[in-house]
Amino acid sequence: MSPAQAAGHRRSSRVLAAAGLARGPAEVLDFLLPLWAGAAMGATAGQVGALAATEALLSLLGRPAAGVLADRFDRARVAAVGAILFGLSLFGYALANNLGVAFGAAVCGGIGGALFWVALRARVGEHLRDDAAIFSRLLSAEGTGIWIGFLIALTLLDNDRYQLVFATAGVACLLAAVLLLSTPTQIGGRSRVQADLRQVTRRLRPLLVVVAVTATVEFGVSLLLLLHLQRGFGLTVGQIALVFLPGFVILTALPLRLYAVVRRVGRAATLTSSLVASAIVAVGLAFAANPVVIGALWAVSAACLAAAIPVEQTVAAEASDGSLGRGMGIYQSATLLGAVLGPLSAGALYQSGGWRGACVGAAVVLVAGAALVPAALRRVGVPDRPPPQSADLVATPAAETVPPAPPPQRRRSPAELRRRWTVRAAVFIAGQVAFAALGHSWLAAVASGRFTLWEAVNGDLGGAPWQMGASRIWLIIFLVDSIWTWTRLLRHRRSGA
Repeated sequence: MSPAQAAGHRRSSRVLAAAGLARGPAEVLDFLLPLWAGAAMGATAGQVGALAATEALLSLLGRPAAGVLADRFDRARVAAVGAILFGLSLFGYALANNLGVAFGAAVCGGIGGALFWVALRARVGEHLRDDAAIFSRLLSAEGTGIWIGFLIALTLLDNDRYQLVFATAGVACLLAAVLLLSTPTQIGGRSRVQADLRQVTRRLRPLLVVVAVTATVEFGVSLLLLLHLQRGFGLTVGQIALVFLPGFVILTALPLRLYAVVRRVGRAATLTSSLVASAIVAVGLAFAANPVVIGALWAVSAACLAAAIPVEQTVAAEASDGSLGRGMGIYQSATLLGAVLGPLSAGALYQSGGWRGACVGAAVVLVAGAALVPAALRRVGVPDRPPPQSADLVATPAAETVPPAPPPQRRRSPAELRRRWTVRAAVFIAGQVAFAALGHSWLAAVASGRFTLWEAVNGDLGGAPWQMGASRIWLIIFLVDSIWTWTRLLRHRRSGA
């Protein structure tokens, strides 16, 4: 890695960490809000839908305005304001004793989410010149935040302690704001000519159609899958979360590795194959026999997202003509439009054709979206393969026009591998200590002889709480990660690298 690239990584690290801190609370809120509103507030189904729609609609309508603000002011500061508002909304949910306060929190969260995610992604886009894989790193950071956030939330949710979950999530958002406020000031766009919002929209329109169509399907299938696991298999909230957990871990591990595939096969081929694979997963979900198969298929779907989302965001950033805030605002508006339309269309398909009909219908739409990808990218006008990074270029005479070779892929040093594993090990140990303190540690149960080794390994936990299952799954993930890391370290040592 060149010195310029290393400096770019250091500058972006706080922004990526802030993304991880906020993404976990956002996903946990989307997952728990309907359950909390019904259980704690006694809200009807219509009131729950109105509460969720309020935040989603304000976030959708606020995206373009947030993009303009992100191009006029320092993007990290705009994102920090959004993180503070989102954190305040979570504290509002924690303190709410009636639906009026809950709707106020939803309004605050919708505005805060629009400011935070648009400005943050625009700030991340500033680093494309130094790091062409920056949006893959962003998705990896968000994936880490999601699965850690779910593990913490599900641990705190014992005995329906929703208030504690929301308050903890609010603290995480305030920490994200602190990280953003500590980044160097960088005014977004005052030193260059900004493209008009309509110009950016016009150029991105072909991509936006693909994004909106596929997002509609993905969000719709996600909602139906939650209902299917709850009603078709009778799973609890914790068990449903465990079905999704492997997919969240994949969003942490795969984006950077799949970026190498993008450089090799191109963006159009990556997006097309991801959508086709997602269609195959949708058909597989229609005939999945049990939650284990569903979890495996959902993990494959997460791998498709790990390949596709960074490509979409990178293309949107490159096509924004320097107006990163406007470009990210429009791109996220298309995604949120899918988030609003997806549950509505999926519900109609579910009522008319049942679970299998809805999944097959989703597969058909995904295949149609895949067919649109090559033409859409050509019309947007960005190169099919990521362009060579220009961070290492220095001023040269005009006659020297030979383009630089693409930089080699980054290879982590043994010291960095050990450091990253140590951080993950510390998080694992802290989590297991928390499980043990609550009386839900799988390791402690096995050590105390509560279960035989056969029962512990084969999942016969005799009605033990789901947190014990989460403790066991986390242990398995940690062991696999440790074997993979230390195998690489041994290879480094033998090769003398």
